[in-house]
Amino acid sequence: MFFVPNEHCSASEYAFSCEKNLKVLLIGRVGFVGRNLPVELRVFTLPSCSSCPLAKEIACEVAEEFKIAYREINLATAQGISEGRASDILSVPSIAVDDEVIVRGGLVSKQRLEEEVRKRIEKWIERASKEKA
Repeated sequence: MFFVPNEHCSASEYAFSCEKNLKVLLIGRVGFVGRNLPVELRVFTLPSCSSCPLAKEIACEVAEEFKIAYREINLATAQGISEGRASDILSVPSIAVDDEVIVRGGLVSKQRLEEEVRKRIEKWIERASKEKA
């Protein structure tokens, strides 16, 4: 997992370690405490986007709440363009959880984003439980 600080999520404010902070998230799943969750929240942005700061703020808060990776992808860079194309992102702000785009060219509520992240964590726990058995 990796974390890229930016103007909305500074390293000092939002740096986290899944190894240490997973506790309450996996209520009733004590066997998974201390394991990394391979869930990543990505926000595709452009410097000229007026809605992007709010999208970044919402995504950053959700990433911090769930102790998952957060990454901002600037589509004004060559690397950002490449990642945007790989995810079929043509407009901003766009938010993806893992490889699934949740919203393209718009905002999503914090509640909906939390639900989407929770679903992916539950799927990961289910798969991990089956592998462990």
